[in-house]
Amino acid sequence: MKINFSKYNGAGNDFVIIDNRNENISLNASLIKNICDRNFGIGCDGLILIKNSISSDFEIVHYTPDGNLGSLCGNGSRCAISFAFKNNIINKKTEFEAFDGVHKAEIIKHELIKMEMKINSEIIENEYGTWLDTGSPHLVIEKENTDELDVNLEGSSIRYNDYFKKEGVNVNFIEKISNETFKIRTYERGVENETLACGTGSTASAICMNYLGKSNSNLITMKCQGGDLKVEFNSKDDNFSNISITGPAKLVFEGQIDIKI
Repeated sequence: MKINFSKYNGAGNDFVIIDNRNENISLNASLIKNICDRNFGIGCDGLILIKNSISSDFEIVHYTPDGNLGSLCGNGSRCAISFAFKNNIINKKTEFEAFDGVHKAEIIKHELIKMEMKINSEIIENEYGTWLDTGSPHLVIEKENTDELDVNLEGSSIRYNDYFKKEGVNVNFIEKISNETFKIRTYERGVENETLACGTGSTASAICMNYLGKSNSNLITMKCQGGDLKVEFNSKDDNFSNISITGPAKLVFEGQIDIKI
């Protein structure tokens, strides 16, 4: 079976996007793994299916490279929005359905998209760092000299420890540059590797830095390995609202892959 696909990246976080509004494509875990494989497949940090939605303009279904259904992916969602706009599924302003409900989004200009984000949990400080669910579960840890950090070693040791391994967690290492700017490096569950950017992780980290008093800004630039993401929010008495993330979403190439069902 031949399937048309598009390859996108959001600040270096890359995705294969497939239009499945006709629901004629059925993928199992093995096929998802093969498509995401960087040696034997197309290669990506995640696979996204675009589906019809009853309540919104479209639905995003996100799979991680281990073949499992993923939670909300911020960079992947922005890439899917760009795909939907290019393929005349949406206008410049849209609402879409994702893992954690309906999100609003807007195309600011070519390849730059602003997307509504949500907090789905309390902010919890524990012995490992600060934990927050922004559509995906994230642990935020402050570090110095993040450029020298072995993210895969330190991230995997936390992700697979007894406390986190059952549900999994994304591990974000944060270094303060200024009141409005932080470096971030993220180890992502499902990818089981460092990615060049993480949208939900950048959102969680920016909010945690404000919550912990490391920043009093409501507009924070998160400097990822693959580019900058801007997180904006309102905060009052440790309550956060009107949360959004703005960043790039770029088409890399389009193609067709022949898979065996």
